[in-house]
Amino acid sequence: MADTETTGKKATLARTVKDKWRAKRWFKIRAPGLFQHAELGETPANEPEEVIGRTLESTLPEMTGGGDATRAHIKLRFQIERVSGEGVAETKFVGHELTTDYVRRLARRKRSKIDLSIPVTTQDGVRMVVKPVAVGEQRLQSRLRAELRHRLADVLVEEARTKPAATFIRDMLGGELTKALAQGVKPLYPLKKIEIRESMVEGTLVDDAGPSGAPPLPTESSEESPAAPAPPAPVA
Repeated sequence: MADTETTGKKATLARTVKDKWRAKRWFKIRAPGLFQHAELGETPANEPEEVIGRTLESTLPEMTGGGDATRAHIKLRFQIERVSGEGVAETKFVGHELTTDYVRRLARRKRSKIDLSIPVTTQDGVRMVVKPVAVGEQRLQSRLRAELRHRLADVLVEEARTKPAATFIRDMLGGELTKALAQGVKPLYPLKKIEIRESMVEGTLVDDAGPSGAPPLPTESSEESPAAPAPPAPVA
């Protein structure tokens, strides 16, 4: 008799869970204008308020519609900030990061790696934290590393100061920002590789819409050709 009661309770519980799941609504999740409002997927909830604040990730090729697998190491982060009357969950871009294995491969043995974490403010007042990583062809003197760090920070702050947030982010994800950083440090020392390993946006972009009629981000790889051999540098 006890076994029968236990089985009945389990069946009732299973039906309750199943009914609660069926009662949930599915909300389509949409990317912000910088990514042409691309659909990110769906999420279930009983009420629209329940989805606000949820975060999700997507890779850059998935967002741009490109088939370039060489950029799959760039992960974009979004957060739902509101739900429209049509049941669409609108998101804001909150940052990006490179996969751990990709960053690990950048700095091989006997190479100098320079990590930075720089707070910047864009032309339209959006605050961000940007974390570049730069790699030298060989081990560098401590003094030269310090000069490179200072120069990278100066260029990064200036690039943000002179551009609206949407343009700055577009350049950061598309590779133009790393080109500017490479040119900025070239008189000191031509670094082997520069990447933006992570970014964090504080607040919502003032204007995250891409240019009218043009894709907001490049769909082809922004990888540059290998840098010319760097001049010898004394080891610390």
